Amino acid sequence: MSELKDLIEYVTKALVDMPDQVKINEITGEQTTVIEIEVHETDRGKVIGKKGRTARALRTILNAASTKLKKRSVLEIIE
Repeated sequence: MSELKDLIEYVTKALVDMPDQVKINEITGEQTTVIEIEVHETDRGKVIGKKGRTARALRTILNAASTKLKKRSVLEIIE
């Protein structure tokens, strides 16, 4: 498990009501890592937030951590 995946998993599980339903998938490419978050449908709104603010904050955290590790990463929330 990568550090980025662990970070996003930790933060996401803290946000939702059903942390056992959180699934994080990491797809590593040549230049970019894609981290996919899948949560229970009742928790989806909590991960996205009002007007996408929580999702934007998660992406900001991921970008900051990625920059520190000299990597490029993208966060996707799976419906």
